[in-house]
Amino acid sequence: MRKSYLKLFGLACMLTIVSCSLDDDRVNFQYTPLQITGASLPDTFELGRVYTVDVNILRPDDCTLLDQFDVRRSFTDTTQIRTISAVGIVLDKDECAALNDSLQDAFQFEVLYTKPYIFRFYTSDDSEGEPEFLEIEVPVKE
Repeated sequence: MRKSYLKLFGLACMLTIVSCSLDDDRVNFQYTPLQITGASLPDTFELGRVYTVDVNILRPDDCTLLDQFDVRRSFTDTTQIRTISAVGIVLDKDECAALNDSLQDAFQFEVLYTKPYIFRFYTSDDSEGEPEFLEIEVPVKE
């Protein structure tokens, strides 16, 4: 009786392993930076307040979707620098229709320092592959 259970268990395990396929119909994707075409910031910040930063993003085709913002912090002696890029997901499809569609999204930003903030929004790469940025400086009033 025990041998029968072991044989059935072994058969069930083999069927489970054989039925799993890595070649399924899941959609694959890759991440890509998207072009930011504009941003809306106030003329000045107040220390301690939270602001909504509206961002315009170019969606090049219908296979590209906006996923999130990547915000990197750095600073100098006199300013706080935030480098922002829009991260897109590009679906691996055979055909993608060109759109050049403008999307609008936003993120929340809390003012924690009294030094001015410089926002560097990624716009594209130049002809030599170097990133280009739209820069906006916002002073802070206490």
